[in-house]
Amino acid sequence: MALSKPFKILVTHPEIPAFAIKKLMQRCELVVCPEVPYSTRDQILSRVTPDLDGILWLSKHRMDKEVLDLAGPKLKVVATMAVGYDNIEVAEAKSRGIKVGNTPGVLDAAVAEIALCLLLEIARRVPEGRNSILEGRWEAVRPQWLLGKDIRGSTVGVVGLGNIGLSIVKRLLPFEIGKFIYTGHNRKPEGDKLGGTFVSFDELLQQSDFVIVSCPLTPESKFLFNAQAFAKMKESAILVNIARGDIIDQEALVSALQNGKIWGAALDVMSPEPLPADHPLTKLKNCVLAPHLGSATEKTRGDMAMLAVDNILAALDGKQMPAPL
Repeated sequence: MALSKPFKILVTHPEIPAFAIKKLMQRCELVVCPEVPYSTRDQILSRVTPDLDGILWLSKHRMDKEVLDLAGPKLKVVATMAVGYDNIEVAEAKSRGIKVGNTPGVLDAAVAEIALCLLLEIARRVPEGRNSILEGRWEAVRPQWLLGKDIRGSTVGVVGLGNIGLSIVKRLLPFEIGKFIYTGHNRKPEGDKLGGTFVSFDELLQQSDFVIVSCPLTPESKFLFNAQAFAKMKESAILVNIARGDIIDQEALVSALQNGKIWGAALDVMSPEPLPADHPLTKLKNCVLAPHLGSATEKTRGDMAMLAVDNILAALDGKQMPAPL
């Protein structure tokens, strides 16, 4: 007769990398939500029971008081397989003595790569060029056709110089940018070491040729980029967002792109996600979209899964989590 396992964990998505699940299964009984591409909130809630010791939360739905009430006092830990935690009610969980962890650090390189990918695509008008080939509109020997924007010599402004922001800047420096500026709550020694200048948000908007958003979504940063912000940007400026969709007022962004308030935008994150196929952003030539691919590499998602599992196991053992919130 098989020995019962001491802990029970709910895993809210069936596509967590197998080697991470195997590690968790060695000590825990698992309840895995099987629905693809993702479970509805009601499907997840139906599996939240008072005998759970932990939850591995990978979902677009909120992990909130309702979830915690259903789980009850036995719940010890919630681990999200993400660096952002705007969909996790951390304070509510902590007030109940529940430990919460995320997965910072391991995805910095991958997200920085997608930021550069998007920046290059919009600056050099790659999607427009591809469409011209597919539509038979390749206009050869025209020296003014599909001219883009130079990264070399440009001013790059980063909003939120955390680990991901720093990783982006390190990858941009070899492109011979002219100046790197950043804004946030405080001046960062790491930014100084890279030759950066700490400026106000308004100064960054006014000076930057490329504005890269890499700050967390908080009540303070929600709709930080609104009509007033776009009015302060250069008409030749490009906006890149790899953080969270709700940092940008998308209606204001559509207007800014349509009316030439800014030159272009490239987004890996939107609101809502998935973005409807008929959304106005999908119809703009000067907007490049990616379906939230920031951490979507084999190694990165594997590292994120293992860190989430290690957070759970450490909490269950009463030890310090590798990445606590």
